[in-house]
Amino acid sequence: MPRDENILRQKAGGPMVWLMALAPLVFRLLRAVWPIPHFGKTFVVTRYDDVRAVFLDDRTYRVPYREKLDVIMGGQPFFLGMDDTADYRRDTGAMRQVVLRSDVPTLLAPDVERLAQDAVDKGNGQLEVVDSLVRHVTFKVFGKYFGITDPPGEDLRVWATRLFEFQFADAGNDPALRSEVDHIAPALCAHVLALIEARLQSGMFGDDVLGRCLTMQAKGEIGFSDDQIRTALIGFMVGGPPQPPMVLPQALEQLLRRPDALAQAQQAARDGDDALLAGFVFEAMRFDPLAPALPRVATQKSVIAVGTRHMTTIPSGANVYAAFSSAMMDERRIPSPLQFNPRRQPHEYIHFGHGLHTCFGIHMNQALLPLMLKPLLKRSGLRRAPGRPGHLSKSGAFSNAINVLYD
Repeated sequence: MPRDENILRQKAGGPMVWLMALAPLVFRLLRAVWPIPHFGKTFVVTRYDDVRAVFLDDRTYRVPYREKLDVIMGGQPFFLGMDDTADYRRDTGAMRQVVLRSDVPTLLAPDVERLAQDAVDKGNGQLEVVDSLVRHVTFKVFGKYFGITDPPGEDLRVWATRLFEFQFADAGNDPALRSEVDHIAPALCAHVLALIEARLQSGMFGDDVLGRCLTMQAKGEIGFSDDQIRTALIGFMVGGPPQPPMVLPQALEQLLRRPDALAQAQQAARDGDDALLAGFVFEAMRFDPLAPALPRVATQKSVIAVGTRHMTTIPSGANVYAAFSSAMMDERRIPSPLQFNPRRQPHEYIHFGHGLHTCFGIHMNQALLPLMLKPLLKRSGLRRAPGRPGHLSKSGAFSNAINVLYD
């Protein structure tokens, strides 16, 4: 399957790729000599205990996502940008009634394994992993599950990836990207509202998440107006499916660098030991996670690491970056952090955030990410394609391509 060259906006390479490659070394030095470096009103928190403390104090360290979410959602609030308010609890509670943990083994996992197996079979011994496997499987499975189809004449993969980049990977506020977003965001809102209207007119709601939302709306349940449903579904599609094509190719790259770990992960896949396989995948992700850090904004003057030698006062309004990638390598809390160990304890990972804004779909990620690689890992002779195509290339924060061969 040839990869689609139009999904990512940026070309492969660039200064961000080099900076992210240097991050582990930089963080290791900072944890030792300057655990909370700061430059003006920007602070970076690098040690495990301090990172978790920032994530757990959502009142003091607020998520800064609201402004761009308002652009994406047309001003309708989405809980990713909310504080711990009654509205936050109403909206997350509503979605937990329709996005069910029980769907993972019964609906999502079978579809993931089937589509991943199909992709590997069709590859016939060679496969580009980012687009032809992971992105293909992710958008097919979650588009079906949430009830969101491609907009007429458009590609949902492109729209969701652009909006994800705008929300989470556009620190420089690129005007070219903003121009695309100003077209995509209202068009996606209109598309989802049209899907809602079509279901309402047909009277056939269905058993995907959209259908369940409309069933709850018909019962008069709170949190299920058309705009609330539209906003939640867009939030799920923008915040969710663009992530696996970023992190799973990075995890595979880490396994390919470690032949012993790769062989053991393959054996776990062949044995059907999904728990052990997950251990290999998430341990590989620890060495190259989704991002170096997550941003927060201090709502008041505060102190981090009280009583320690690196105790630091954070002024109100400061930008605080909780470097969870660094925390997962902190030898103070992570035993032998440079050792690849697929049997680590759950608390040693902070892949999906922590506290109030832990990833809403964490249970999906924990179960489904390993299954996307499982059919590929089961193949004997799994190896890199010759030359540069066999090594992971990146476009800014996004995995761009990695090609593998197998028997």
